[in-house]
Amino acid sequence: MIENWWLNALWSVTPTIIIGALFGLIIYAALNADRKARLERGRVEAEERARFAAERTAKTQHPESKADDTATEPNRN
Repeated sequence: MIENWWLNALWSVTPTIIIGALFGLIIYAALNADRKARLERGRVEAEERARFAAERTAKTQHPESKADDTATEPNRN
């Protein structure tokens, strides 16, 4: 009789353990994906900031390039 009790207890707890493990894996995967996306976004934003800073520096060092840019714009009058 006691052997059946332990077997029933094991069968009763098994689905809860399996569902808990699946839930943990799903949460882990979601957090890991979010972390990787944030790292990638930070890397891309850093590259963009560096590119914009380089363009801004180039324009301040060579102000004649700005005059060239305005000469190529169409007349809006």
